[in-house]
Amino acid sequence: MIDIDNKIVSTDLLKECFACDISKCKGICCVEGNAGAPLEEEEVAILEKEYPNYKPYMTGLGIQAVEEQGFMVLDEEGDLTTPLVNDAECAYAYVENGVTLCAIEKAWAEGKTPFRKPISCHLYPIRLINFSNGTVGLNYHRWSVCSSARECGKKLGLPVYKALKEPIIRRFGEDFYHALEAAEQYIKEQ
Repeated sequence: MIDIDNKIVSTDLLKECFACDISKCKGICCVEGNAGAPLEEEEVAILEKEYPNYKPYMTGLGIQAVEEQGFMVLDEEGDLTTPLVNDAECAYAYVENGVTLCAIEKAWAEGKTPFRKPISCHLYPIRLINFSNGTVGLNYHRWSVCSSARECGKKLGLPVYKALKEPIIRRFGEDFYHALEAAEQYIKEQ
């Protein structure tokens, strides 16, 4: 672990390799799991406000789940998460050509909404932990469904944080990303 700008960062983000390979995993991370995707508190209002813009891309069952459960649910630990369809796929997911994708991100890509998708989805496999003192922890979450991403990342020699440059900058800013680059270089030199 290293401390960068009051954030506790797992060195695995700098050492381990990862590159999403959706052609192999088929977007299973939007289907599997024991809860929906984690949400930040301010994202709930955004999901509600932008609903008319991404709803046309959702499945009928996804729309039904949102209308019955709300734009978020509390998981068993009391954390905000996306609602699920039949305790499986995210309510905001849809399938295209056999691949599970995000309806919110599709609306964003088509210029229908300024909100790309929940930051936890964009940052995955980085998981954030908010500590009571205001510090944020960044951990590398290893999940068996992402084995193809680990293989692809190794072939490319792409560390987790480099694969997630855009979402890291979205959430923490460019200065933090550059600090991660410096930390990686420092570790290599040790």
